[in-house]
Amino acid sequence: MERKVEIRLKQLVDDRGISLRELARLSDIEPSIVNKLANNKREKIYLPHIERIADALDIDDITEIIRLK
Repeated sequence: MERKVEIRLKQLVDDRGISLRELARLSDIEPSIVNKLANNKREKIYLPHIERIADALDIDDITEIIRLK
């Protein structure tokens, strides 16, 4: 079975009632990058992006953002 990293941004922004564009603004990440992360279309994931997203969403546990499927 092949494992895949899943980024859970859509669920996180939905749960918080904000848009991906607002997350991009809060995290100071280009909206196109946030969109690709949210749609799991990005091949490379940069930890500074995940850190900024965690800060913007007040998340302490990285498994809320990333999981292995």
